[in-house]
Amino acid sequence: MATVLALETSCDETAAAVVCDRTLLSSVVSSQIDLHRPYGGVVPEMASRQHLVTIGDIIKAAITEANLDWTDLDGIAATCAPGLVGALLVGLTAGKTLAMLHQKPFIGVHHLEGHLYAAYLSQPQLQPPYLCLLVSGGHTSLIRVNGCGDYAVLGQTRDDAAGEAFDKVARLLGLGYPGGPAIDRLAAQGNPTAFALPTGNISLPNGGIHPYDSSFSGLKTAMLRLIQKLQANGEPLPVADLAASFQATVAKGLTKRAIACARDHNLSTLVVGGGVAANSGLRQHLLAAAEQHNLTVLFPPLSLCTDNAAMIACAAADHLNQGHHSALSLGPQSRLSLTQVMSLYAA
Repeated sequence: MATVLALETSCDETAAAVVCDRTLLSSVVSSQIDLHRPYGGVVPEMASRQHLVTIGDIIKAAITEANLDWTDLDGIAATCAPGLVGALLVGLTAGKTLAMLHQKPFIGVHHLEGHLYAAYLSQPQLQPPYLCLLVSGGHTSLIRVNGCGDYAVLGQTRDDAAGEAFDKVARLLGLGYPGGPAIDRLAAQGNPTAFALPTGNISLPNGGIHPYDSSFSGLKTAMLRLIQKLQANGEPLPVADLAASFQATVAKGLTKRAIACARDHNLSTLVVGGGVAANSGLRQHLLAAAEQHNLTVLFPPLSLCTDNAAMIACAAADHLNQGHHSALSLGPQSRLSLTQVMSLYAA
């Protein structure tokens, strides 16, 4: 059972954590939301600079919270892909430096694989194969998990990610950044059936609808036009109803595709990961639909839905247990398919 310190700096959270196999020993996260809120989104250069300022204290806090010494660690890990290159470089450089300094194996981790592993920290008995619905600000995918480093992407968004759609619609509604939590809170006060909105189906060349792929650009456009139409009438916007209708449309579409994919591939367990996994509407729709089809749905704790280093450490520990480690020449990559995870490890 490997004990690993991991760093996560792929976007706007500076995080460090220590995990022993699937047991969380410490997790420290420093969010940059307040820093980026005035700009309505993440400013890459500012994110990188803030990681530099924060990462030393975050690492120290994680080691202290775990009540371990450097000699107790079996490896050092860091997110290396995908993400903002400048931000990734901060954590990756710190991780490799610590690995060299303390003579430990280094493990580069794919950020999306980390989200897959978040569920293991609360459900350590979970075993593949299972289906993962990964929904975040940058990714929306249906992934068959066969084992450590062995993944098949069965469905994905053709344009925007679900989390990105939440942020952009929240901006249209004047709710600020980040948009997901703001829409979720407001949707509880609105009528989810007040407005009919498109669910983002993908047409196939020879007719029919793709059963697992999704699209959110049309939904965003529909929201924009609906808001413009309501504003043109000179009446106050029914913001709560708009938020509730939008959230319900996203949740229903994701639920329909995820349930169909799990059933078609004979997978009885559906794991949900990523920031949008915290959305109450999605949780309610998925749990209700899964019960009808005798499927098990697992959500990570809310603290492990958004970016964190605990999930990175859990993935790294599994790879280290399998004998996988990365070369110290490994660099950051802004894009890397989840199916290419094993390219991160030395032969």
